[in-house]
Amino acid sequence: MQYDVIVIGAGSSGLMASISASEQGARVLLLDKGDKLGRKLGISGGGRCNVTNAKELDELIKFIPGNGRFLYSALAAFSNNDIVQFFESMGIRLKEEDNGRMFPVSDKAKTVVDVLINKVRSQGVQIRVNCPVKEVLYDNSQTVGVKLKTGEVIKSSTVIVAVGGKSVPHTGSTGDGYAWAERAGHSIVDLFPTEVPLTSQQSFIRSKELQGLSLRGVTLSVWNAKGKRVVEHEGDMIFTHFGISGPIALRCSQFVVKIIKQNQVESVMVTVDLLPKKSVDDVFNETYQLANNESKKAIKNVLKGYLPERMLPLIFKIAELKEETTFDNIPRQAWMEMAKTVKAFPIEVNGTLSIEEAFVTGGGVNLKEIDPKTMQSKLMNGLYFCGEILDIHGYTGGYNITAAFTTGYSAGRSAAEQTMTPG
Repeated sequence: MQYDVIVIGAGSSGLMASISASEQGARVLLLDKGDKLGRKLGISGGGRCNVTNAKELDELIKFIPGNGRFLYSALAAFSNNDIVQFFESMGIRLKEEDNGRMFPVSDKAKTVVDVLINKVRSQGVQIRVNCPVKEVLYDNSQTVGVKLKTGEVIKSSTVIVAVGGKSVPHTGSTGDGYAWAERAGHSIVDLFPTEVPLTSQQSFIRSKELQGLSLRGVTLSVWNAKGKRVVEHEGDMIFTHFGISGPIALRCSQFVVKIIKQNQVESVMVTVDLLPKKSVDDVFNETYQLANNESKKAIKNVLKGYLPERMLPLIFKIAELKEETTFDNIPRQAWMEMAKTVKAFPIEVNGTLSIEEAFVTGGGVNLKEIDPKTMQSKLMNGLYFCGEILDIHGYTGGYNITAAFTTGYSAGRSAAEQTMTPG
């Protein structure tokens, strides 16, 4: 059978591309190498599936630091509000949580995956699972179909590549699409892990003395070699046996990777502000007063309610304060050093976990070679890309899935419009 559109990859962008192409009346074939559709979608948002983010458009773009501006055209056609309406029109009620994150009321990713698959099926899309693609076929600057690993050739004048990046490979994202893009003449922007925990070889990390300690409402800053703050994020983090993790560590990860690569350094300094609402002077005065109020007590006992108790020995060590010191013996210079450390607790990080352990892949198909309105290749007629294979990456919180849905929608609609076969 001749298909109008072949979609490779049944993740969020591929499912949406199949839906938008078939809505135009196109005959669509959806291929996936796994046995299950929407696998990564099914584990997203901690298994609850954060389907989009309700922020205003300009604000939304800011949370996609990896080329978010490329998405303006796609979001004009299918915005985050359209994503909400799309799901609610199919009976999935959504709720808004902190920072604009939109979740199904059911709190189950399965309800989102099921409704997408049912929509794909109801629109007559042919689905083939356990069907790995070996290559996309081109002839004379025109896409002509795909060749499966079994040797079977399926013809179509439009192919949408929606196979994801290299992150979370157990869901099927193993980077297959980059070679197909390169064969069409595309360049691939170097891949790197983003939204990934940070690693450190510092002694207090290696000794695991802070392992499992969670910090809430702190600020994490990344500094470059010249001592300039590159980025800061406020929120929660956790110390692990290999470094630091949690939302703000993940958000800082892409900046750590870039500094190490651009400056060819082995490590980057990050600092934790344990009390972002207070100044250094506030911390100095408040802790000094606490010590004065209980002047006979050792400072380690005075401050354990004010600061995370497990961090106190490290803070005192940096400030060169003895834990047993009492108020009468406090050296003011060292006390000021302690206040500064509370506001900028230093951690030397030497990188991140691997790209396979990242939530998101940075880098990908070069956007200069893609039409932002249609997602079609500028180099190969009939070839489209959507989702994480593109050089677009956002923070966690519904931003990457928004990019996947909106690029998938544009690719599907444009491919269908280009190729519609009469009859």
